[in-house]
Amino acid sequence: MKKNDVILEVENLKKYFPIKKGLLKKVVGNVKAVDGVSFSVKRGETIGIVGESGCGKSTTGACLLKLTTPTAGSVKYYKDGEVIDILTADDATLNEIRRDIQMIFQDPSSSLNPRMSVRDIIAEPLRVQKIGTKAERTERVRKLLKRVGLSDYQMNRYPHEFSGGQKQRIGIARALALNPKIIICDEPVSALDVSVQAQVLNLLSDLQKELGLTYLFIAHNLGVVEHISDRVIVMYLGKIVEIANSDDLYQKPLHPYTEALLGSIPEGDPRSKKKRVRLEGSVPDPSNPPKGCNLAPRCPYTYDICRNEEPPLRKLDEDSEHYVACHFAEKLRLYGYDDLIKKMENDDKEVEENK
Repeated sequence: MKKNDVILEVENLKKYFPIKKGLLKKVVGNVKAVDGVSFSVKRGETIGIVGESGCGKSTTGACLLKLTTPTAGSVKYYKDGEVIDILTADDATLNEIRRDIQMIFQDPSSSLNPRMSVRDIIAEPLRVQKIGTKAERTERVRKLLKRVGLSDYQMNRYPHEFSGGQKQRIGIARALALNPKIIICDEPVSALDVSVQAQVLNLLSDLQKELGLTYLFIAHNLGVVEHISDRVIVMYLGKIVEIANSDDLYQKPLHPYTEALLGSIPEGDPRSKKKRVRLEGSVPDPSNPPKGCNLAPRCPYTYDICRNEEPPLRKLDEDSEHYVACHFAEKLRLYGYDDLIKKMENDDKEVEENK
């Protein structure tokens, strides 16, 4: 990856939430929500960040914009030949950076102020940044509403008058108000119906092509990010366990946790009786993670080294962009998504034949 292609570089990002007890609120430990995450983002690409609830993906997104102050690490933003560390930037610089980096939130109902009209909601970033007159801001709102598939006559309505998909379109319009270069999409379709999810994903894809946007797309369902992402980051218990191009990750996963996530992708057929690939046990306590590999207590391929030594995130092949944190990535033969479907179909046939 060429350095001049990179627009955002994250190094050793950590976010620990202190655990306090007693009358004096003494710190007795930390919840390690994000624990040493590093990755880079190229201009114009979409990076998917996936993992189950509690893995740290949303906290990572919030840290990138300093909506949550990280415990350690750096987030370098490459702007017009200048390198700015978002985490150490002063308030004036941070305010300027937020013109270029915006966020779409998970729940459109709670992210829109119910006491503000659509016009005021979308124009709020322009007002805060002191851009344009009131009439110019209103005209900008009118254009943005049309761009996201809504009508300009709806600008005087309030959020409760819209459906979930329409509310998310309003949230997208707000994120576009300042002509950003990067948009962090924090599970933007998880609160929507499946049919509406497809519409919003298509809208985001069209906007990226029209405006040259860079996306960080956070989701817990690998099925959602399959077609929109160029590369995918898989997180587990605050750490990155695999990074790969979308096609490689879906067809040739190298980490057991990725294999389990692929096996959990929901199917469109409600009558399907295919068996899912499940990890035994539950996610360990993030305030007291296991020694060695975080997945070791649940992984079906665990050996002694997994319980004692943490595997580094590494490249298996210098010619690829596939990174994995597993001691036995070269030896394991894991199932890709298509192979998992075939395996589950064969298992079903065997069950039927043995009846």
